[in-house]
Amino acid sequence: MRPKGLLIATVVLAALAGTVWWTNRHKKEDTETKKSPELWSLNQDDLVSIEIARRDGERTRIEKGQDGTWRITSPEPLPGDRDAISSLVSSAAKVEADKVVEEKPEDLAGFGLKEPHARIIVTLKDGKTRTLLLGEDAPVGGGAFAQLEGDPKVYLLTSWVKGGLDKLAVDLRDKRLMTFQRDKIVRVEVTRGRESFEFSKNAQGDWVISRPQTYRADGWSVDDYVRRLQDLKLDPLLTSDQKADLKKQFESGTPVATVQVTDAGGTQKLELRKTKDKYYARSSAVEGFHLVQEFDAKALDKGLDEFRNKKVFDFGFNDPSKVEYRSEKRKLALTKSGDKWLADGKAMDAVGVQSLIDRLRELSATAFPSSGFKTPVIEITVTAKTTEKVLIAKAGDKYLARREGEPALYELTATSVEDLEKAAQDVKEAPAGAPKK
Repeated sequence: MRPKGLLIATVVLAALAGTVWWTNRHKKEDTETKKSPELWSLNQDDLVSIEIARRDGERTRIEKGQDGTWRITSPEPLPGDRDAISSLVSSAAKVEADKVVEEKPEDLAGFGLKEPHARIIVTLKDGKTRTLLLGEDAPVGGGAFAQLEGDPKVYLLTSWVKGGLDKLAVDLRDKRLMTFQRDKIVRVEVTRGRESFEFSKNAQGDWVISRPQTYRADGWSVDDYVRRLQDLKLDPLLTSDQKADLKKQFESGTPVATVQVTDAGGTQKLELRKTKDKYYARSSAVEGFHLVQEFDAKALDKGLDEFRNKKVFDFGFNDPSKVEYRSEKRKLALTKSGDKWLADGKAMDAVGVQSLIDRLRELSATAFPSSGFKTPVIEITVTAKTTEKVLIAKAGDKYLARREGEPALYELTATSVEDLEKAAQDVKEAPAGAPKK
């Protein structure tokens, strides 16, 4: 390379290096410039009260008790929603602004801070306080103006930050009609007209129907029923006239159901009544009378049979290790060895065996008659995690099934039993030379 060319290349390289340095420097400065101003950052454990005093005179205050539990103390003592209060405490412990709007404004009225919309007063356990003044919402771009008491700067808070702090008592109170602890329920008692039944949990933690007789329960249905009870909410904004009307409607209504839930803390009772096409409730856990949405009310207006386990077998998606089937048309004793099914020491076709297992797994009741079981025509024993034995008898144009050691009868359609018989007859020896499955 000639000396002139080398000189030009050196100059270009130096220029590029300078450009990179300058760009990186400005990126760092921009990052530092855009860092959110922190108004305060406190240890949550040090907070003992938070007060939101609004310009219109409404004052919401929560206080932490000696036991560490936060409670609503103003405008009146109210049970608090744990999640809502936890969110407020978290928001109040650390407050950041989006940016500083003015360092020393001449007139605070333009920001709504001359007479603030609300004062957020946070008190610490050492008695010191922090006070944030909330002004008007910004006219463009979202957010709200704010100022620290004693600091002339005007900040812009994001809508998210403002929303986390600007709360009313109705936002923080517990609105549940029933406040039982779901994971500590001992029993659920339901009275519906002349029908009365009870759910409880067995030693394995599964729901069973324990009254009027012990029946297998559909765990999903019982869990859904309990969840709906817990999800019932009151309306915290009712006027006195509305409260009086709800009382009147409830007292003149027709009883639909009464539910009592007992947990480690005691028993709570919910009464559900209907007037015309609307449902009303009274709960022992909260005061007053409450409107219940039709969708929720109908979900609570269920009879015993809707909670019974309709499946004849419990093995579900567990893989059986033994299946014994005896009827006039087919006798089978299948045992699983490794990945093969054997009968009388011979390998059986895995597809046929699986089809029989699927029919057994799907066998479900269409009704629960109390009598009518006579001479069994099919006897089935399935071993998976446990061993289940089921007898099936003909009953007119249908069939009845009974699990060994249980009083319940399961009505089966003729089609489901015929499909089961066909599946049993279709179980054949594995073809010679067939791949092992």
